[in-house]
Amino acid sequence: QVQLVESGGGLVQTGGSLRLSCTVSTSYDIFAFAVMGWYRQTPGKQRELVAAVTAGRETRYGDFVRGRFTISRDRSKKTMYLQMNSLEPDDTAVYYCTARAGVNYWGQGTQVTLSS
Repeated sequence: QVQLVESGGGLVQTGGSLRLSCTVSTSYDIFAFAVMGWYRQTPGKQRELVAAVTAGRETRYGDFVRGRFTISRDRSKKTMYLQMNSLEPDDTAVYYCTARAGVNYWGQGTQVTLSS
């Protein structure tokens, strides 16, 4: 079984920063072969890729990120992070972490809300 738990969301002012965390509970080293990532979703829209990192530490970002976010992981802690800087109102969404290892595993999501 694989469980992903996000944390770190909240209310932040435009221009501010947040760091999201995703802790993975699993009996094996999923980071050794899974593609880990962050998606986000707003009401009425499909989930969109925010950032992803492969087992080989290759990263990919959504076009809207424009250098503002950084994905990272700590394999020893089984935790993945998303550092978000220069946040904008359009970044308001529920953020989900995911692990793709043959099967796609998802967390329950954490709300990020921007205030002007």
